[in-house]
Amino acid sequence: MRIGYLINRYPAVSHSFIRREILALERQGHEVLRISVRGWNEAIQGKEDELERTRTRYVLQGGPVPLLFAFMHVVLTRPLQFLEALKLTWRVSRRSDRSLALHMIYLLEACQVALWLQAEKIEHLHAHFGTNSAEVAMLAHELGGPKWSFTAHGPEEFDKPEFVALPEKIRRAAFVAGVSSFGRSQLFRNTAHQDWQKVKVVHCGIEPAFYQTASEQPGSPIRLVCVGRLCEQKGQLLLIDAALQLRERGTNFELVLAGDGEMREELEAVISSYNLKDMVRITGWISSDQVRDELLAARALVLPSFAEGLPVVIMEAMALKRPVISTYVAGIPELIEPGQHGWLVPAGDVETLASAIQSCLDSSPESIALMGEAAHSRVLERHHVDQEAGKLIELFRNS
Repeated sequence: MRIGYLINRYPAVSHSFIRREILALERQGHEVLRISVRGWNEAIQGKEDELERTRTRYVLQGGPVPLLFAFMHVVLTRPLQFLEALKLTWRVSRRSDRSLALHMIYLLEACQVALWLQAEKIEHLHAHFGTNSAEVAMLAHELGGPKWSFTAHGPEEFDKPEFVALPEKIRRAAFVAGVSSFGRSQLFRNTAHQDWQKVKVVHCGIEPAFYQTASEQPGSPIRLVCVGRLCEQKGQLLLIDAALQLRERGTNFELVLAGDGEMREELEAVISSYNLKDMVRITGWISSDQVRDELLAARALVLPSFAEGLPVVIMEAMALKRPVISTYVAGIPELIEPGQHGWLVPAGDVETLASAIQSCLDSSPESIALMGEAAHSRVLERHHVDQEAGKLIELFRNS
């Protein structure tokens, strides 16, 4: 098949799972046209993403002139379809938390995307995330583009479904994929019962190259790593509070916060005020290879999230035979069984989080190794990227 992929920003350090999915589709003999709205001039971490950038078309790269030409071409050659897309744009904008002007920009972007899809004879368009990229895909279909679908990850789509027109998008899509059963349930909440049959589960996947070349050596017995954007939903502030409790107990440990984001300055200030600089380190943005190195250097991953879909870094840690400390949030309990693959704690409970970390640090090397082996088997059974890509291909064909 000739498949189009539409993403708001690609490649990106937090979107390695999309790259893995695209490459898995190509390994199975399908052609994938990568389309991104933005990202052509942003910092890139890693050679794989550098290569992906050269393979990607960018909607906004040429500025407004190409979009205006695409707009005029569509208006002149597909006037009735354009009117229907214009009506849909107006309807979606009425409930949105974004202005009508911004939705009109999405319509201009859809004009360009629709022309590219036609020129490349794309048979199906798939978008990642149920926000603006899904809206552009929906409008491109209204303008005469191929059937389309999208993967909803959460939590943003589920936090404000009416504002992002999630019910409308589900109704108009050929199918919608959730990355977990929890995600599927949230999509069920936002669509009519007769459309439930088009809501599927397709997990994000891990490719063998990520874990097969990894060292079997155990990580540091006192080091934990938290990987993710430094933002409120990941719970890093709570993790720093837990780290303070552990230090006050006299526990010897190291904590690496791998990532960057809008809360970095606040986190650094709290770390400094707690006198934890000698125990806690923030890496900034790092590549996929560097993430793997940090996971391998640690005893376990800790991710005290307040809101999630199903974090890819949990799959990566498990594939590398590292136990996980996380929360009973969204799809996380579908993958981690407490006592088998790590520890789960109630979200927002700093005392229980500190106790789980203490238990991890106190566990014997043999116990940690057994958890790691069980985690590895569990994630490969459920999240092998070629298996999940095969599911997508069947859905594309059946649509």
